[in-house]
Parts: sequence; structure tokens; C-alpha cells
Amino acid sequence: MSHLFDSYALRSVTFRNRVFVSPMCQYSSDNGLPTAWHLVHLGSRAVGGAGCVLVEASAVSPAGRITFWDSGIWSAEHARAFRPVVRFIEEQGSVAGIQIAHAGRKASTDKPWLGDRVLADGPHSWQPLAPSAIPFRAGDPTPHELTLGEIDDVVQQFAAAAGHALEAGFRAIEIHAAHGYLLHEFLSPLSNHRQDDYGGSLENRMRLTIRTAISVRKAMPDELPLFVRISATDWADGGWDLAQSIELARRLREAGVDLVDCSSGGAVLGAKVEVGPGYQVPFAREIRRQAGIATGAVGLITEPEQAEAIIADGSADVVLLARAELRDPYWPLHAAKALGVAVPWPVQYERAKD
Repeated sequence: MSHLFDSYALRSVTFRNRVFVSPMCQYSSDNGLPTAWHLVHLGSRAVGGAGCVLVEASAVSPAGRITFWDSGIWSAEHARAFRPVVRFIEEQGSVAGIQIAHAGRKASTDKPWLGDRVLADGPHSWQPLAPSAIPFRAGDPTPHELTLGEIDDVVQQFAAAAGHALEAGFRAIEIHAAHGYLLHEFLSPLSNHRQDDYGGSLENRMRLTIRTAISVRKAMPDELPLFVRISATDWADGGWDLAQSIELARRLREAGVDLVDCSSGGAVLGAKVEVGPGYQVPFAREIRRQAGIATGAVGLITEPEQAEAIIADGSADVVLLARAELRDPYWPLHAAKALGVAVPWPVQYERAKD
């Protein structure tokens, strides 16, 4: 029997299987609003059988975008624009989720296929925000160091974004605290050099992420689940690491978070990452075991048997696929067949099932 295709419940939401589609930036939004690209891109993954489809990192404010063309969820207009996308995902039997995010000092860049360079001036640029006035790369514009009042504003922006996500109909929300973006920047001592209540000690560096989780949880009904994506390590000496991630996960569980999505890296350039199939799965396993919270495993999970083993041996509760889903929107349907599991196909596609 397959465990990968067992249903999975968090709070009052039941996912039809343990295959989730990771949030993947498309850089194809119009002032943060989804376009036809998003309906087709996200809808295809729902048709393909995923248990949950998570919308890409969606900024909680205009300044929180990685690029001018990022997704956003900072207004009622964004909520209305997402409703058709959410409705289609849910009609296919998937749970529609969204990742809410702030890019911090890694904001105001160009699209990756146009060079990913920082845009220091022009209509598609702005001054990035950060815990400390330290640019991500040498030569980048210096980010604005957030004041205490501006930190409070960020917390409120995340809560408001959660409210707009609920207006759109999303049934799962993920806070982005990974990959060197704003919340991760506060967590890592490599990017956070503050001397106040948000810097220095682990307790202080965790403060913004925990405050954000508490604020978003309060904005959500009890029956809907809240995820947090973290980078479990910076892969750099003196940086954020697994031991700190385990403590953060314990605190997030106490704050009402239901699942920790375990990624890594992104805080600094030149980190030596030990990449290989399933290279981040040990983070999900240890956080699940030591923090007592559900986890998601992500990172070079490509084969059905590999994903099955991750769930079967208790390393994680769900797997989140990114590039594998870009290559094959129907990965879950094909994986079920490879594992000998009977799952329903869309009726429109049944003639291609066998």
C-alpha cells in the first residue's frame, strides 16, 4: 500500500494525498494581480492530481515583491482577482493555498531570465527593506534598515494579507520565512546585525517570525491550517542552522502553526550547499522528530519511489515538488500509476489513463 496517496488532514482541511506543489515564482503578474498564465499554470497542477497547490510567494506590500512582476495579496482587488484561480483549483479536488511573503533586501530585481540584477532606478525599482543596512551582494544598493514602527507595520501587513487570502477563498496559508527574504534575514545573524529587541540573541532574532505567525494565526479561522517555510540552515559558518530551526519550530507550534516546510539556504552568496537527491529531507525529519510538528520535505524529490519512502519512513508528512512539477504537471497521476495506486483521473482525460 502507498502512503504517499493516503489522505492527510490538518485542522478541518483534508488533502487528497501527500503531494503538494511548492510555491514557484512566475514573474508574470500585473501589479501583483494574477493573469491567465496563473490560471493555466496553477490549474494544470490541480488537474494533475496534487493534494495542494500553493501559489507563488505573494507579496504583503508593493515593496515586498522580489520583482515588479511578482504576485501580490495586499488588497481586496488582489483577493477578487485570485477567486477564479482558487475556484478552479478547488473544483479539481486540490486544496488551494498561498504563500505570503516579503522579499526584504532581495527586492527590486529584474526577472531571472533578464539577468536577475538589482534595479537601482527606474519605474520598476524601489529601495529594499532589511533588518540591517547590509546589501545582499557587493555593489547592490544599501537597503533601508527597518525602524521598530516599520517592523510593526510588516507584522500588520502579513495579517492583512492573510485576510485578503481568505477573501479569495484560499484554505491554506504559508508564511515565507526562508531563502534570504525578510523574515529569514531577521533570523540569520549573517544578515541581522541589530542591537535592539530584534537582533543579537536567538530569542530576539526569532521575534519577528513568531510575531508574524501569531498575527496571521489570529487572522485565520481555527479550521484552516497555517504553514511556515523556513531555511533550516544557511550552509555557512556562523549562520542560521538546524539547531536554531528546531527551536523556532517548537515556538511556531506553540503559536498555532500546523506544518513547517523545510527548505534551506538563500541568506548569503557563495554558501557551499551539499546538493543531491532529497538533500533537505534530513531537516524535515529532525524538525518533525525534535519539535513535534508536522513537516514538509522539499528539494530534488523527483521519483515516485523516493517520495513514497519519505512519507513511509516518517521523514515528513508531505512532500513539496517544484521542478518535478514544472517538468510534469501530471506527476501525481503518473506517480500513482508507478506505485500501483488507483486514483481518479479527470473525466476529460480518462481515455488516456491506461
